[in-house]
Amino acid sequence: MTAATPLRVGLIGYGLAGSVFHAPLIAATEGLALDTVVTSNPEAQEQARAEFPDVRIAATPDELFDRADELDLIVIASPNRTHVPLATTALKAGLPVVVDKPIAGTAAEARDLAALAEERGLLLSVFQNRRWDNDFLTLRRLIADGELGEVWRFESRFERWRPQPKGGWRESGDPAEIGGLLYDLGSHVVDQALVLFGPVTEVYAETVLRRPGAETDDDTFIALTHAGGVRSHLYVSATTAQLGPRFRVLGSEAGYVKYGLDPQEAALREGLRPGPAWGGEPEALWGRLGAGESPLTDGGRPVPTVPGDYPAYYAAVARALTGAGPNPVTALEAAAALDVLEAARRSAHDKVTVTL
Repeated sequence: MTAATPLRVGLIGYGLAGSVFHAPLIAATEGLALDTVVTSNPEAQEQARAEFPDVRIAATPDELFDRADELDLIVIASPNRTHVPLATTALKAGLPVVVDKPIAGTAAEARDLAALAEERGLLLSVFQNRRWDNDFLTLRRLIADGELGEVWRFESRFERWRPQPKGGWRESGDPAEIGGLLYDLGSHVVDQALVLFGPVTEVYAETVLRRPGAETDDDTFIALTHAGGVRSHLYVSATTAQLGPRFRVLGSEAGYVKYGLDPQEAALREGLRPGPAWGGEPEALWGRLGAGESPLTDGGRPVPTVPGDYPAYYAAVARALTGAGPNPVTALEAAAALDVLEAARRSAHDKVTVTL
């Protein structure tokens, strides 16, 4: 692979995930070229052509797979229920695959896909972009540097205030759609907890439908006990009128508190594209590290936030496709997160703590 011969990418889906995240990041990655966008929506087709004039348009995935030999990578950013069948088709066509999270509805399906990819000798990667959030990168550095001492408790909140349901498949009560916050935002917070603190032995969860007309969970709490002893308390909600800290991490020596959401999604939604100074945030939003005081009364010291780096994911994918680096997020890692999500669903339903 050289700059003159980039790998050709077919992107299936041009809704939120495809248009805001995948297409801009693929186009910004050296060694990758956005070749084809698959969408049957005429407005989305026009949007894709306007944003990427050289892109080809296909109305259905079948049109894309009919010329599989012209492509080097398939990215699946279509609704969750399509992830497993489309990834299976792509792998059987001999194409490496990136799948948006969640890769599947069950851990068993994720492991089946991983086995198929291994059998075919193909890359199968999962888009867990929030591993490259600015606050998460900062927290990883603080832990690696021993700034917190022994970590005792990890609190992570991905909260929103959306008192009226928007509708659509993400809020559908049909289990086949794999909707709801547990599998949407929960995929992020659980993945981050596993990356930071390793395997989980116990899962307890509470899920609630709070909004009138809601068909699936819109306010969820998950408590994890990690094999290493850390306790993770994870909150995902669409019904939070006052947002809590994104992270509050408590250790034997100090705690780290960070408010606000990584700015990269907002920047991408506004049409900004990766470049110099990408992913940075102002000092006023830095988290604070300290002990014995509240960050809201200037307790502790400000910690410069590491710039967020979503482009690093596709740069790693490009290296992996050419044998120059590892898969940035494997399907087996995604399956481990799905083990936790399935346990959380069972815990909430049966009102029990589930042992893994």
